[in-house]
Amino acid sequence: MLKRIITPAIAAGVLLLTACATHQSPTGRSQMLMHSEAEMAQLGQVSFAQLKQQEKVSQDPALNAYVNCVAERISGVLPPQQWEVVVFDSPQVNAFALPGGYIGVYTGLLGVAENADQLAAVMGHEVAHVLAHHSNEKVSRSQMTGTGLQLLNIGLAAYGVESAATITQLAALGTNVFFTLPYGREQETEADIMGVELMARAGFDPEASIALWHNMAKASSGAPPEMLSTHPSHSTRIKELNAQQQAAKPLYQAARQQSRTVCRAPK
Repeated sequence: MLKRIITPAIAAGVLLLTACATHQSPTGRSQMLMHSEAEMAQLGQVSFAQLKQQEKVSQDPALNAYVNCVAERISGVLPPQQWEVVVFDSPQVNAFALPGGYIGVYTGLLGVAENADQLAAVMGHEVAHVLAHHSNEKVSRSQMTGTGLQLLNIGLAAYGVESAATITQLAALGTNVFFTLPYGREQETEADIMGVELMARAGFDPEASIALWHNMAKASSGAPPEMLSTHPSHSTRIKELNAQQQAAKPLYQAARQQSRTVCRAPK
């Protein structure tokens, strides 16, 4: 009986996901986007405002000028949009970009991204998440997954299955390991591919992306196995970035011929 209950539920879930996957990412991957760009921009605006209230914002003029210099060169090769850039005074080795045109860089990152090219690799990657609508995907997938698990639990309970709660918990674990986490890694790889192209078009050396992730590997410890992480392992990421160099190098060489502002890290 259990098989007769679960199989139609899975089939309905697959049909629902397929019906929603009507978009394509910049690399040609199918996407499920349930929200408009305006809705996501509003979410980005609210989230960024909250972060500025919760986190300490750096008042260092030289540091802000440096980060903004790199951001302006990256945004210069993007579709026209105003980007707000904030440097957060925090030891976190992190940066992010949000829908609506918001970039945050933590000062802890600047100890790992040793120069403007490496910082551009991070910014290009984070901005790529926005361009590829990854936030929309994550929100949409989370909503669909939650709904599916609720329907499964209701269905099991309706048929009087005694272990309904346990089965639902196992389904949630399986969804996380085989659906949510690999999907996150897929997004990260896509952002790496797009980010290398963006930094090269902005006149930053794409080889710096490889050096950056070697630095990241040295700075991190105790990272979870790749299978149980939303991010690729450092070795997987470096291998993928190496594979992108041949396509990115000509873009970088062409960009170097143009006059661009030199972004110098403060001493």
